[in-house]
Amino acid sequence: MSALGKVVRSGVRRRRVQTLVIGLATMMAVAASILGGSLLVVSGAPFDDAFAKQHGAHLSVQFDAGKVSAGQLSKSKDTEGVSSAVGPFRTATVTPRSDGAVPGWPMTVVGRDDPGRDVDEVALLDGRWPTHSGEIVLSANSSLFPTIGMKLAFPDLPGGPTLTVVGVARSVTQTADAWVVPSQMPALTAPGSGGYQMLYRFTDAGTAAQITAGGRAVTESLPPGTAVGEQSWLTVKKTAERDTALYVPFLVAFGALGLVMSVLIVGNVVASAVGTGTRRIGILKAVGFTPAQVVRAHVGQALIPAAVGTALGVLAGHLLAVSVLAETEEVYGTSSLAIAPWVDLAVIGGVLCLVAATAWASAWRAGRLRTVDALAVGRTATAGRGRWAARLAGRLPLPQPVALGLARPFARPARALAMGTAILFGAIAVTFTVGMGASLGQVMKAKAHDAADVVVPAPLPDFGPQDPDPEKRPKADPAAVAAAIEAAAGTGKYYSAATVRATVSGLTGTIDVIAFTGDASWGGYTMVSGRWIDRPGEAVVPTPFLAATGTRIDDTVTLNGLAEPVTVRIVGEVLDPRNDGMQVFTDASTLTAAHPDLTETSHHIAVTSGTDVTGYVDALNNDLAPLGATARAGGLDAGGDMVVTLNALSVILTLMLVAVAALGVLNGVLLDTRERVREIGVHKALGMTPRQTIAMVITSVVVTGLVAGTLGVPLGVALHGWVIPAMGDSVGLRLPGSVIAVYHGAELLPLALGGLLIATLGALLPAGWAARARTATALRTE
Repeated sequence: MSALGKVVRSGVRRRRVQTLVIGLATMMAVAASILGGSLLVVSGAPFDDAFAKQHGAHLSVQFDAGKVSAGQLSKSKDTEGVSSAVGPFRTATVTPRSDGAVPGWPMTVVGRDDPGRDVDEVALLDGRWPTHSGEIVLSANSSLFPTIGMKLAFPDLPGGPTLTVVGVARSVTQTADAWVVPSQMPALTAPGSGGYQMLYRFTDAGTAAQITAGGRAVTESLPPGTAVGEQSWLTVKKTAERDTALYVPFLVAFGALGLVMSVLIVGNVVASAVGTGTRRIGILKAVGFTPAQVVRAHVGQALIPAAVGTALGVLAGHLLAVSVLAETEEVYGTSSLAIAPWVDLAVIGGVLCLVAATAWASAWRAGRLRTVDALAVGRTATAGRGRWAARLAGRLPLPQPVALGLARPFARPARALAMGTAILFGAIAVTFTVGMGASLGQVMKAKAHDAADVVVPAPLPDFGPQDPDPEKRPKADPAAVAAAIEAAAGTGKYYSAATVRATVSGLTGTIDVIAFTGDASWGGYTMVSGRWIDRPGEAVVPTPFLAATGTRIDDTVTLNGLAEPVTVRIVGEVLDPRNDGMQVFTDASTLTAAHPDLTETSHHIAVTSGTDVTGYVDALNNDLAPLGATARAGGLDAGGDMVVTLNALSVILTLMLVAVAALGVLNGVLLDTRERVREIGVHKALGMTPRQTIAMVITSVVVTGLVAGTLGVPLGVALHGWVIPAMGDSVGLRLPGSVIAVYHGAELLPLALGGLLIATLGALLPAGWAARARTATALRTE
């Protein structure tokens, strides 16, 4: 091994604390960067690959068959900017009954001769494409469980047609729930209903503005009001990426904190090594080391632990990504989502280059030191530095060890600044994590939107094959349950919520329509904009519904798939992430004609003041037992795997940042106590006890910890104010102030004291070492 290699190895072995600090700081930065970068790249990969392979439609438009002809629609293919188009295909909204079960959910059926090729090539996953009437292919995303050979009956249509499922397929842009041959469509179309579907690809379709312009161009020559719905590929793409995109702003914040902290800590450690090893540097130069070799030695001592930390960070980033990406696999036929190798290489190369550059800059002073000057320098700080602070502290009514500790940061201001910066980032991370947990709690509260004291849950929905004899399954009569609730002693206010499934023109799949009986405004629904419903025909919807349908407040939408179409006016935007935000909330009387039998009904009760909830539930259940319903205390469940994962990730990354911050403090205090070992010996010779020594060392970081913690809290609040709205935007949600403004005055003081806690944790070990040092040994130290 060369002489330079021996110096590097001995330096790494000798400075164990500094080595550990650099390794952990690098590991934290690399883990967050790998995870964030991988999610950013991989989240869109399955959709992008499938979209390119299947020539997905940039825009699918639903037209009213009563207002436009197939010939007029065919001419839209020649519109400037359209690269290719297919259609028109006849469409219908139908509600099937599967193998004799109760009715399922509405679905959009499209008549196509074949899976297509130029635009929206439907990928067959199982079975075959229908070849004649009586056959149907179901989408893999259908509300029914697609099974080859399953019979689907349509008793509500004239002639009651029955179709056999012969295949399962997937459209990457979700243009239909099922496909049949065109000759089958007349039997599936009720009189006076049905429509046409056109699928377009544009020469420019990378932005929402380009899609909007393309849609305007293809409908410009058609009669007004013929287009009743449309769906952009960007909306489908955003929905596909929603789960993983949520993590990206959060991980970018932690990755940036980790990278900045790594730079600061590496620079501080190397600069400290140069400062405390000045005499050693002089010896190295005296025996023949060049200035460049001295600098390279210090850079090598930083790169070795950084390389180990980088390797561990890559491993940690890959392991953390597994849980986040698990649900995304196989959605588009992808068997696995491997992290892109170039992401690993970019992060590894970037972090190590950053460490090397920082270490080189910090070690440059070592190379410029003259040999004679380096050999003559001792380890003690400049004699006069910080004396004014010591004199001022000595006048305070405090014990002498405490006064000595409080004055210490002013003797080594650069070192105190470095420790304060590490504490600052730890305080920022803790403040941000506490706020994010509170914000996620508010989102989950809005998701459950149930402030009720007691709830009577709805029966299970009719979903796929059920009991062959549904008449034997008891179903509670909502009106009877409501009467029992109203008659119960202790009932304050209550409302019922019934859920039905419907479709919206232009969108595939079903949406949930929640119809209220009674005033539900007190039930925990968080409004983003607009107002709550107060009359029939009005509705409030979540943000993703507005984005998917291209509507805004005061627009109207038509709900299909019921006994008759229902048009509602949107009067408010509500925060609700359930069902990807595809929900409509309205008054029950709005659906009276279209769906008179609302059976999937839950009841939500607020008891009067002073009523015992447990006793109320017991008494109410006695009345509900003959009706086949059961009440329970509390609202609906608001849990979610994504929230658990986010909270776990935030806790892990925050603990890593706090540990790195505490180790940064430990490194600084350890260097300080080693420099002051002779001074500490003098204090002990004059009667300072071990406890007083510990107090002196710990109080030397009190001012630094308090100042850093006080500054870290507002910066953490600011970071939270940037990241949380960005996380909401990534999943298509606009967040109200109640989700963002989660910090309260009573919480900020303990958070500010978190900096003091981090500083104390970092100073404990050096304080114990100083307390155990023998007086005679300390006095002999130069």
